[in-house]
Amino acid sequence: MKSRVPVVKTLKLYIGGAFARSESGRTYSLDSPGTHINVALASRKDVRDAVTAARTAWPGWSARSAYNRGQILYRLAEIMESRREQFEDCLRLAGRTRAAAAKEWENTVDLAVWYSGWCDKIEQVFSTKNPVSGPHFNVSSPESTGVVGVITPQAPGLLGLATAVLPALCGGNAVVVLASESDPMSAVAFAEAIATCDVPAGVLNVLTGSNAATAPHLAAHMDVNALSIWDSDAALAKRMQTAAIENVKRVRMYGHDGITRADALSPHRVLDFMEIKTVWHPAGV
Repeated sequence: MKSRVPVVKTLKLYIGGAFARSESGRTYSLDSPGTHINVALASRKDVRDAVTAARTAWPGWSARSAYNRGQILYRLAEIMESRREQFEDCLRLAGRTRAAAAKEWENTVDLAVWYSGWCDKIEQVFSTKNPVSGPHFNVSSPESTGVVGVITPQAPGLLGLATAVLPALCGGNAVVVLASESDPMSAVAFAEAIATCDVPAGVLNVLTGSNAATAPHLAAHMDVNALSIWDSDAALAKRMQTAAIENVKRVRMYGHDGITRADALSPHRVLDFMEIKTVWHPAGV
């Protein structure tokens, strides 16, 4: 009887709703005990393609009702709940113990449920009717910023990614993610869940590979409106801040302590990537 040759999985990029190899065709190897995985190495062209996909998808995503966005993010939690074994396997391959993998998966699913609930409450909680002198109403309410570039923390790969991405999606933004180099498996598994939970193509794009090679290009892209930089190398973060000056991007820097449960659940994380729009309207007699 012939021995079976196992199928080696290549972790692909997720751009515009499709899983694709890097346009350069390059990969890097990720080895765990008994496992060899090829991971797509994103290029500068892949960054441009991901930003284009996000920019195209953003108007439709931000125009959806907040309730509908909440339904979709809740569907993400449902899918992750049903794929517990897949996520825990990814986390264990990245070095987690069985208990740690289970806890990280659980916290990530809970976080998706949490932000699905905030989708239709952000505007209610943070909108204001401003006191003015004159025959007018003055009302301020938050709306999405646009395309957000996210550099996720290196660890924890799954919970860190969800903590960085979910508030931006909750606020109606489109996102381009540079995933953890040490744990790309969790990021691709998250993208596979996103692909089946009704999130429109292009709203979330996931790039794997070298952050040092791709992050400056993401930061300099003129169609990226904001940056979310997590627990990053100081020199790389400085390069990104400098590149962001060109089109006055909003830059948010977060340390590793920002992944703690109390900080991760703050609705102000959603406001970090929203603009406050103020409208004047004549008051009726």
